[in-house]
Amino acid sequence: MTTMTEVEASVREFKMPDVGEGLTEAEILKWYVQVGDTVTDGQVVCEVETAKAAVELPIPYDGVVRELRFPEGTTVDVGTSIIAVDVSGGGAAPAETPVEAVTEAAVEPPAQEAKPAAPTRTPVLVGYGVSTSATKRRPRKGVEIPAQEAVSATVAVQAELNGHATAAVVESRPLAKPPVRKLAKDLGVDLATVTPSGPDGVITREDVHAAVAPAPVQAPVGVAPSAPSVASLPSATYDTARETRIPVKGVRKATAVAMVGSAFTAPHVTEFVTVDVTRTMKLVEELKQDKDMEGLRVNPLLLIAKALLVAIKRNPDINASWDEAAQEIVLKHYVNLGIAAATPRGLIVPNIKDAHAKTLPQLAQSLGELVSTAREGKTSPAAMQGGTVTITNVGVFGIDTGTPILNPGESAILAVGTIKLQPWVHKGKVKPRQVTTLALSFDHRLVDGELGSKVLADVAAILEQPKRLITWG
Repeated sequence: MTTMTEVEASVREFKMPDVGEGLTEAEILKWYVQVGDTVTDGQVVCEVETAKAAVELPIPYDGVVRELRFPEGTTVDVGTSIIAVDVSGGGAAPAETPVEAVTEAAVEPPAQEAKPAAPTRTPVLVGYGVSTSATKRRPRKGVEIPAQEAVSATVAVQAELNGHATAAVVESRPLAKPPVRKLAKDLGVDLATVTPSGPDGVITREDVHAAVAPAPVQAPVGVAPSAPSVASLPSATYDTARETRIPVKGVRKATAVAMVGSAFTAPHVTEFVTVDVTRTMKLVEELKQDKDMEGLRVNPLLLIAKALLVAIKRNPDINASWDEAAQEIVLKHYVNLGIAAATPRGLIVPNIKDAHAKTLPQLAQSLGELVSTAREGKTSPAAMQGGTVTITNVGVFGIDTGTPILNPGESAILAVGTIKLQPWVHKGKVKPRQVTTLALSFDHRLVDGELGSKVLADVAAILEQPKRLITWG
């Protein structure tokens, strides 16, 4: 007869990996398998969206899908099991596991003589959990018994099995995500005193704020309370026929947090210059006909990127970052050039690694691949990490210029406005010329006005006289 322990031992739990650096959660966008399906090592089973990108997750072993732990659209913490796979070679197991079975499996002691574990395959993505340390799981939804009672019962049974005569007492730690814990610490709030309102007893930011909000003033006896103000009305009273509310999560949530952090951490300075780029536009047309550039994406952005790289070469101190902990300026001897890209999921900034070392054709190829991948929604988290300087092209929307906010961890960002015919004094006469406005924002902690001005002036000079790409490059 097959025991519960043997059945559970044949089931592998695939946990939500950290597919970026330090991400705490991801949303399940789509399942590619169902309960009862056979899966093989390396097969993509689902697509998830992190705070940085949408990523497909491959399963690292063979077996039959026993259970999908969460439906599509659910945001799951990193390290939480999302799919159970039976690797014993038997048939598919039922989709739902009874509560009794879960409890029995949790408290049943291990066999006295366990077989040596088979060698495990090294995960292909960061966060698959090669470490053998235990991971604390939150109580699963749908379990009838309260989470505290379930934990206490489990520990009590284990203590009895180990020969302890006294009952085990478990004091649970309040459930809250790292940002909420930091907020509570900053506000001096003891999480143990906070009443949670989130799912499974999770403490939210609103709960922490409510804990420090002043208590409502009681109206004197005999005095009728005044009518509530508009600001105090609950948010659920909005007219759904007149308003649509969109949850902020994934890329948009990460962008919002990053931009607020950047804007209120790094002191921004923005400088502007308007420049005649007629010669650059002519060079773009000539390069499109060049056989060495055949099949490559050739546009003004290509030459603007090259101009910025040359300007950085002439003024290398602009390519740096600020280390707050060490109170140091970190000079980068490489340029990972970020290109801001608008996608259906929000704004992302993938970067071209070692762009400073690329020839013009290589840079054109990298730009083309970056744009195509972003449009398809296939940009990987690794492609958005490690940027040093960024370009944002607001000109594609017909905008003259703007004051761009620094990408976190970078010292400068160049905004490029629309290129259009304008009256311009050229060789002593007013003529229609191709003109654009550039805006350079930089971190004033490590970039002073002189350095920022030199970089912007160099970019403008190259675009006005593109032959400087040769003489300065």
